Amino acid sequence: MRILRTLLIILSLISCPPLLHASDDPMDAGRTATIDFLLEQAISRGLIAGGVVVVGNHDGILYRSARGGRFPTADSAPLTERTMFDIASLTKVFATAPAVMKLLETGAINLTDPLTRWFPEFEGSGREDITVLNLLTHTSGLDDSAISGGAPLNEVIRMAASEKQWRLPGNRFRYADTNFILLGELVRRVTGASLDRYCRDNLYGPLAMTDTMFLPPAERLPSIAPTLGSAREYLTGIVQDDVARRLGGVAGHAGLFSSAQDLARFARMLLRGGQLDGKRIFSERVVRQMTAPYFYSNGAVVRGLGWDMDSPYSAPRGDFFSETSFGHTGYSGSSVWIDPQRDLFVILLTNRLDYRDIRLFNQLRSDISTISVAVFSSRATTVPPNRAKVIELLKP
Repeated sequence: MRILRTLLIILSLISCPPLLHASDDPMDAGRTATIDFLLEQAISRGLIAGGVVVVGNHDGILYRSARGGRFPTADSAPLTERTMFDIASLTKVFATAPAVMKLLETGAINLTDPLTRWFPEFEGSGREDITVLNLLTHTSGLDDSAISGGAPLNEVIRMAASEKQWRLPGNRFRYADTNFILLGELVRRVTGASLDRYCRDNLYGPLAMTDTMFLPPAERLPSIAPTLGSAREYLTGIVQDDVARRLGGVAGHAGLFSSAQDLARFARMLLRGGQLDGKRIFSERVVRQMTAPYFYSNGAVVRGLGWDMDSPYSAPRGDFFSETSFGHTGYSGSSVWIDPQRDLFVILLTNRLDYRDIRLFNQLRSDISTISVAVFSSRATTVPPNRAKVIELLKP
């Protein structure tokens, strides 16, 4: 089976020229069969119950595939492009960061605003130099802490303001959900609207993203892929992240549910400079600002405002996305990567079953992006001349 898998990868990367559009042509189907093969292998190994891949550009969808079902059983309802998933930390870049950018665009806040302007709880804490920019780029020096009290948001703020071991804000990257929990609360304090309502009114409504929401209602449950809870129970329509649940299901770091179809609309909007179907969501300047590179940890980590560009979390970047590309991952099995230079995006949504083998799951993310760029990029893709590298990259 490993030999067959390797042969399919090599054929996709070396024998097939890049395509601008997928079609029903048998040759096109052969070129994209590798993506289906990767999903099916992940299902057979128990890595995921199923997965949805959507590849597109600013004009629309180039390729879509759904394999597996809502549950890991033979009689489970199949996944589709409209299946909703708990997208976990993709909440950061499809809800919280865009909401903050809307506030920046209107002048309601500034990137250099000190945290204490909106959180007086941090006065006298020694953390007065933390800025909105630090929160967006995970360079605040704050870390995550376990919470257990009856007022979870207040506890998150209290613990962030009083934790004994923390680093000064600035150049050192340290990924922490606390940063985006604070940003989600920032949106509420600035606008008076909860994060879910603000995003619905200013992002998802205008973009016709009808599958994207916090706290999905009961009638949506049959179209939601379940996630595994900490006790290995299935959660359907209930956010997997424990802290987000404690915060009522609406939080800046997790809690959003969406479909591949909806996320594709958002990605297309970004590739079109902030507008889609005649509706402008952001100015081109704000899109450039959100996706401009910020270099941290002595240049070893590159981040956008909310978005990842090059860091230890960049598995979905694969081999061929450009240096200007950006994306994010979600613990539940989701990821997205977007490349303005190649005019391409790749969305992967899965109902993940295996949370122990992180390397294998990140390899799946990387492989799907690598194949997608090789097949669909409208810009020339340089394939590594050493086939052994390709084999090594993709073998289990």
